[in-house]
Amino acid sequence: MRAVALAAVAGMAAGLLVQPTAAQQPRPRGMHLAGQEVVPAYEGWEQNADGSFTLVFGTMNRNWQEELHIPIGPHNNIEPGGPDQGQPTWFLPRRNRFLFGIRVPADFGNKELVWTLTSPNGETKRAYGTLKPDYYIDDIVRMQNNGATVVRDTGQNVAPELTLDGAQRRTATVQQPVTLAAVAHDEDGIPRQSPFGSRQGARRRANAMAMAGMGGNVPPGLRLSWFVYRGPANVTFDPPQIKTWEDTRSSSSSPWSGEFEPPPVPEGNRWLARATFSEPGTYVLRCITSDGALTTHTDVTFEVSE
Repeated sequence: MRAVALAAVAGMAAGLLVQPTAAQQPRPRGMHLAGQEVVPAYEGWEQNADGSFTLVFGTMNRNWQEELHIPIGPHNNIEPGGPDQGQPTWFLPRRNRFLFGIRVPADFGNKELVWTLTSPNGETKRAYGTLKPDYYIDDIVRMQNNGATVVRDTGQNVAPELTLDGAQRRTATVQQPVTLAAVAHDEDGIPRQSPFGSRQGARRRANAMAMAGMGGNVPPGLRLSWFVYRGPANVTFDPPQIKTWEDTRSSSSSPWSGEFEPPPVPEGNRWLARATFSEPGTYVLRCITSDGALTTHTDVTFEVSE
């Protein structure tokens, strides 16, 4: 179980050596930049107040650089009830946890939902969503798996609040930037800011968490990013966004890198960005805010024309 895995991290951390930066070392064996497949991941289930359940899924793109597009259909479907049940079609590199949930009835019982992904390299992988007891998740499990560094007070943590300017459905034109505006607040201030200790120690803990499959040592602090959730092509964001996928390499703009420091919160807690689309089509851009432990997200759909 995830809680057990977290307990093992502390023991591993002490024996890990500090790794040189990516620019100083050759790429480790088995570290693929491109050409690999995406693996769907079943994160677990949550029970809702009305007795129903939500089955939560994420992804593992085995590439460290290549982002993949897999449209809804025979190569990207969730059954029964699909093929479209809100899953992504644009897959960022490496591990992306708790991306979406599917609500199922209280009498779901021993049934299962199967997410099937066939990647451009021809590999087919599946994730099986069930109500098996070992897959129960709550906010504590989410925080542990998100790489939260602070244990104190996390039981009282509430996810940040997020509001967007503008409609949920919008239009855009290829190569014409559109402005994205979002306001985020972390009213409870949990998890509280806490020093890492030395940067060397932070890097060791990040490596240990990554080896345990639980992300890196993520510092607390409010941050916000946009990324492509669905669409036929990547989107350019200005300014470049903090990474939302678990990049544990040194010198990256990633909360999982072990060297990340949250940038200052902008005036009025209002984040501005510009998005530029390179190809026409239907896109879903996701805005996500994090306090370093829990996240809140909202999606915006764009119809992009030539």
